[in-house]
Amino acid sequence: MANHKSALKRIRSNETKRLRNRYQHKTTRNAIKKLRELTDKKEAETLFSSVASMIDKLAKRNIIHDNKAANLKSKLAKHVSSL
Repeated sequence: MANHKSALKRIRSNETKRLRNRYQHKTTRNAIKKLRELTDKKEAETLFSSVASMIDKLAKRNIIHDNKAANLKSKLAKHVSSL
C-alpha cells in the first residue's frame, strides 16, 4: 500500500482515468459495430463523421495507437463508400 499522500492521490486519479478511458473506448467500439451493420448509405455517411471523430479523440488521448486509429477509419471509410 502507498505510504505518501501524493501516491494515494495518484491511485485515485489513475482509477478515475481508467474508468473514463474504458467507457470512451467501449462507446466507440459500439458505434463502430453499429456503423458496420448499417446498409443505408446516407445514414452511414452521417454516422461515419461522428465515429471518425470519436476514433481521433481516442488516438489523441493515447487510448488507442495512432496507426490503429488510421486503420479503423480507413476500413470504415471503405465500408461506407461501398454501400
